[in-house]
Amino acid sequence: MTTTETHATPAVRPNGSGAAAILSAGIGSFAVGLLAIVADQSSSLKSLFAFYKPTGSLSGVTTVAILIWLFAWGILEWRWRNKAVALGRIQAAALALLGVGLLLTFPPIAELF
Repeated sequence: MTTTETHATPAVRPNGSGAAAILSAGIGSFAVGLLAIVADQSSSLKSLFAFYKPTGSLSGVTTVAILIWLFAWGILEWRWRNKAVALGRIQAAALALLGVGLLLTFPPIAELF
């Protein structure tokens, strides 16, 4: 007498929406650091980013970084919404972007550029 065993493969749940949110946050954080350095180094961009005069270029830097974050989130959500992606790699990339973005806003590092 033989028994037949059936092994059901577990259903893969899509995690793309969460991954898109995580990675776009890293991209937005990196954008803040990069734009802050670019605005500090270029007088023409510094005046271009001065959306609100009392805060100077910081108002434009943060506004543009938020737009970059939202754009990245929208594109990644659109591409990954129904997919299962490698969340570990995406979290590592987002953490690296966050770290680099934070370092770029630290004055001794920003002055190197």
